Amino acid sequence: MDFEIVGNIRDTEPIAFGTGIRDLSRLTKQYGRGKWRKLKGFASVRLLGGTVHTAEIHWYEAHGIGKKEFKLKLPLLD
Repeated sequence: MDFEIVGNIRDTEPIAFGTGIRDLSRLTKQYGRGKWRKLKGFASVRLLGGTVHTAEIHWYEAHGIGKKEFKLKLPLLD
């Protein structure tokens, strides 16, 4: 990752779940079977330069496996 999440992720909501996830077979092969969901939310992130911004982030999550593959979505909200 080229950023670090600072604090909590807020306003989380699902984007897709189950067979609605395009990368479901890859996620299952890479991390294992689980009830996969793709989620989005807002968090403060610290970029490589040290600046802190509020941004929308997306990630995959499965029960018993945890949060994987965070993606920073632009534009930054600050």
